[in-house]
Amino acid sequence: MSQIIIDQLTHAQKVRILYKTILRLHRGLPEELRDLGDKYARDEFRRHLQCSPMEAQLFMTEWAKYAVTITSQLGLKGKSMGTIGGELDSNTVEMLKEDQVIQLYELMLAAKGLEGDTITAKDIHNSK
Repeated sequence: MSQIIIDQLTHAQKVRILYKTILRLHRGLPEELRDLGDKYARDEFRRHLQCSPMEAQLFMTEWAKYAVTITSQLGLKGKSMGTIGGELDSNTVEMLKEDQVIQLYELMLAAKGLEGDTITAKDIHNSK
């Protein structure tokens, strides 16, 4: 889309386009990653429906970066060209809120197929 058209879209329209783009990109992932990614994206977009404008901007920026990363890791025909994903740097992890650390941990468990293991905010405080 050209910049002129994008500038004319409402925030809700931009969010919807990004969300649909991400789900479309997930079609090129292996089935188990696609299911996990679709569920995670759906949950995150719902969770941020009522966020502040500043949080919304950060949210959209990070998901747009994710879309660019996935696009670069999938071939032209939507097939993986090697490693999918990337490492989180320690600075990013340090900036996460407690609930985000818990969510990240649960996502890791789901990605590894480990069921039933959970972590709570109390566990995080005890580890410090």
